[in-house]
Amino acid sequence: MTGEEHDPQHDYEIRVRGHLGTRMRRAFPALKARPHGEDTLLTGRLPDQAAVYGVIARLEALGLDLLELRRLTTEEAKPEVKFSP
Repeated sequence: MTGEEHDPQHDYEIRVRGHLGTRMRRAFPALKARPHGEDTLLTGRLPDQAAVYGVIARLEALGLDLLELRRLTTEEAKPEVKFSP
């Protein structure tokens, strides 16, 4: 068994068209939302593939345009560490 089989959770980045208001962001409690140009990035860890499909279904039900969905690599998913002088 590989490590991936033990931990099926992965970090995802989902880009949707437009800026999401507070009410729309609440529809995705497991994901962090931040503006990215004219769009919104939803990022976070999802427990399995069913959860990914659940997010896609919710986007569709809310009439949001899914522009991109990426599973992040381990390096991409690491939080940014900022050093202050």
